Amino acid sequence: MSTYYQIFGGKVNAVSSDPANPVKGQVWFNTTSAAMKYESATTAGAWAAGGNMATARRFLAGAGTQTAGLAFGGGTPGPVLAATEEYDGSSWTSGGNLGTARYLLEGAGTQTSAAAFGGGTPSVTGVTEEYNGTSWTSGGTMATARYSPLGTGTQTSALAAGGEPPVTGITEEYDGTSWTSGGTMATARYASAGAGTQTSSLAFGGLTPSTTGATEEYDGTSWTSGGTMGTARSRLAGAGLQTTALGSGGFTATAVTAVTETYNGTSWTADTSMSTARAQLAGCGTQPAALAFGGFSTANTAATEEFTGAGSPTTKTVTAS
Repeated sequence: MSTYYQIFGGKVNAVSSDPANPVKGQVWFNTTSAAMKYESATTAGAWAAGGNMATARRFLAGAGTQTAGLAFGGGTPGPVLAATEEYDGSSWTSGGNLGTARYLLEGAGTQTSAAAFGGGTPSVTGVTEEYNGTSWTSGGTMATARYSPLGTGTQTSALAAGGEPPVTGITEEYDGTSWTSGGTMATARYASAGAGTQTSSLAFGGLTPSTTGATEEYDGTSWTSGGTMGTARSRLAGAGLQTTALGSGGFTATAVTAVTETYNGTSWTADTSMSTARAQLAGCGTQPAALAFGGFSTANTAATEEFTGAGSPTTKTVTAS
């Protein structure tokens, strides 16, 4: 019988603990657990519980990454909130409050350099604020005040598109000081999600006012049609880039959903659903490392979930057949 060494030209190392950073295809024997292990790659994404937010809320906005996330605004649904929270990959801590408490707003950027725009106080507003990791300061006001736009990009290169009332496809671009007009969306909508940058954005889902799964791609000048989502929905969370996006949760025409889909620049594919079905939530991060937080399930929630995309490394134990 051939040995592993004869087949692969390498020995199975005996170690007392698993390697800190194993590579795909690496095999070892853990003497402590008396188990043969190997490093593989996941074939589907997975959601895992993260630390709960201090304040359960819906209609909030988010920015940043899975290990440096930002949550701001929203409703409880009583008071409109100005509260900001920062995520470090494990837990949330308080940040500086928004100058203008609001809900149904959107955001862009990072934990230390974010933009918040639009929403309601509850009156509809076009107010923009900028976050520096400690406090919010006033930025340029949007030309079109609106509830529930989508937002993408960075603090100094942001995009806002769609919203209501009335339902619109108007797009505006922010340079860190002022907003200017961009190309109008083909499908006017609100309560949709976005991903990407100001010059390479993705818009998906939302209300027209009917629930839609339509996707559009922005090149910095105009919007063109992309692949339609498998599950049409509104008030979902978005993350990632135009060619590697993630859409999760939301309202279908009949129910709250936990469905997650990934986009490859052409089409959407169903992936592992979130543990908690919810809508009116926020998201941030990338397709292989996303964050979803807050929202409404059967009540407002503070739950946070972390997504690890397919293809990520994972350690498996060899078992007898």
